[in-house]
Amino acid sequence: MTLPSFDNHRKLTNSFERYLTLWVTLCIAAGIILGKLAPQVAKFLDSLTISVNGSPVISIPIAICLFFMMYPIMVKIDFAEVLKAGKSLKPVALTLFVNWAVKPFTMYAIALLFLGVLFRGLIGPEATDLVKMPFGLDLPVGASHGAGTVVLHEDVKMLQVPLWRSYLAGCILLGIAPCTAMVLVWGYLARGNDGHTLVMVAINSLTMLFLYGPLGGFLLGVGRLPVPWQALLLSIAIYVALPLVAGYFSRRWILAHKGITWFSEKFLHILTPVTIVALLITLVLLFSFKGDVILSNPLTILWIAIPLFLQTMLIFLIGYGLAKLLRLNYADAAPSAMIGASNHFEVAIATATMLFGLSSGAALATVVGVLIEVPVMLWLVRICVSSSHWFAKEPA
Repeated sequence: MTLPSFDNHRKLTNSFERYLTLWVTLCIAAGIILGKLAPQVAKFLDSLTISVNGSPVISIPIAICLFFMMYPIMVKIDFAEVLKAGKSLKPVALTLFVNWAVKPFTMYAIALLFLGVLFRGLIGPEATDLVKMPFGLDLPVGASHGAGTVVLHEDVKMLQVPLWRSYLAGCILLGIAPCTAMVLVWGYLARGNDGHTLVMVAINSLTMLFLYGPLGGFLLGVGRLPVPWQALLLSIAIYVALPLVAGYFSRRWILAHKGITWFSEKFLHILTPVTIVALLITLVLLFSFKGDVILSNPLTILWIAIPLFLQTMLIFLIGYGLAKLLRLNYADAAPSAMIGASNHFEVAIATATMLFGLSSGAALATVVGVLIEVPVMLWLVRICVSSSHWFAKEPA
């Protein structure tokens, strides 16, 4: 599948972006093959971690990949535009409301209904998953914590939790992570207001610094899953704050010494494929650990994909419908709906990996989010373009 081009000016020429679905599929296959043919390589990469108090907290390969996923997006943000966002109060308020007051809770409810009730027998009522012990927690073997039990696995204390709850955790982490990367592509293709989209990317990045941890901790706790508050805050610092700060200061330095023309035509051109290459490498790593699970039960992907798909469609319809009620023009309505519908899967993958482990069901659920996001969002782009006449046009 290729990204659709709706006119001569709104298309993507970079092969990585035009054929992203193909690259994602190939990397998933490569990861599964790597896990089957060279499991020792995957285990070695997983062992490259930064530990705190003897507990592996940060996967170094994943952290490096996530930085290069996020930095090209962050360096594009003009924070002066964020201060002007108040002039477009309605689309900004709509996006923030859908992203933070609606989306996390509908994701929790839909995932709980499907994974914990409707599909529980298909996943396996007695199936379990091994996840990391919450950072800073040291319980004896056999102790209970939330829905998990402390067990000893390869001389390391782990929490044994129901497998469906592990999948639920991954869905929760996706639901509290509004998109701040690929939504720039979706808004562009839908002929949306690029300035508004970029402003919302900046605002969502800043908002995540304050709400991602509390919301994640609250919903994981409701789901009777381990709530590693310290690790949640650390993940925000590493995966959001670090590239945000690096992008801000490097942008200022480049603009001061090279100028806006060099920045836009040279520097950003070099960075264009970096985000997607880093994402694809991350997918190879993640699926190298889940090859056995997927090959033994390929329907697992389907069980996780169904609630994620329904959540995406629901949030899009809510955002798009509210935009119509608020009488937004189409250029603001399309990206406002898409920002809520799409997910910041880079941060969700990294957080799930750090909190629960690279081989956890939670990490697999976040990767399924990547798998379905591209084709579903392309479909929503098409819906937006075909329904643009429902909205007022942007004044000249």
